[in-house]
Amino acid sequence: MPLNLKVEPFDFPRLKSLLRGRTLILASGSPRRRQLLSDGGASFQGMASDVEELFLPHELPVEGCRRLALAKVRNVIQKSTGYGSRVVLGADTIVVLDGDILGKPDNPAHALALLERLDGRTHRVITAVALATASDWNAEQEALGHACADVTFGVHSRDQLLSYIATGDPFDKAGAYGAQTDGGFLVDSIVGRLDTVIGLPRDVVDSLSVELSSRERGGW
Repeated sequence: MPLNLKVEPFDFPRLKSLLRGRTLILASGSPRRRQLLSDGGASFQGMASDVEELFLPHELPVEGCRRLALAKVRNVIQKSTGYGSRVVLGADTIVVLDGDILGKPDNPAHALALLERLDGRTHRVITAVALATASDWNAEQEALGHACADVTFGVHSRDQLLSYIATGDPFDKAGAYGAQTDGGFLVDSIVGRLDTVIGLPRDVVDSLSVELSSRERGGW
């Protein structure tokens, strides 16, 4: 039976509470992250960062993912000074198989190589989230977290993979697939939250919002 790979709209009450009249800026150009925030009723400005998604030599996947999420937030803080007092939310999502980080495909041949490698196997998706408050050029408070999910692909023919690649869906996605879009047919099971795979885990956003709110109240 096919999986239900649709995320039901969910609210962000803790994030909204943290805002208290401040502007929320999403440090991402990802339409999927924007959709999750919009569906949750969050009012925000989208602003993609200029950070290159490159990993350092010998850097562990989780460490690199967290570093990039925070770098994106800091970069957008610098770019968004005209918004005054604000909260900046950023994220980075990676696909890991056999210890290797599988990025976004450069071309159809690269997409096919990635999908053939993932086919019939279980890989890990890591999404790191960074959240910061700012009023000028620098962050006032920062919080960082991450979530993981294990995704298992079924077995598919080369023609099926090529047909999917021809839709254009893989080309802005880590691992060359979107679980909630046309690539959902690839997925047999997910252990973890679907919103982690999509790229914005609500639980992490909630916990980081609570952490920053507590600091501002002097609880940390």
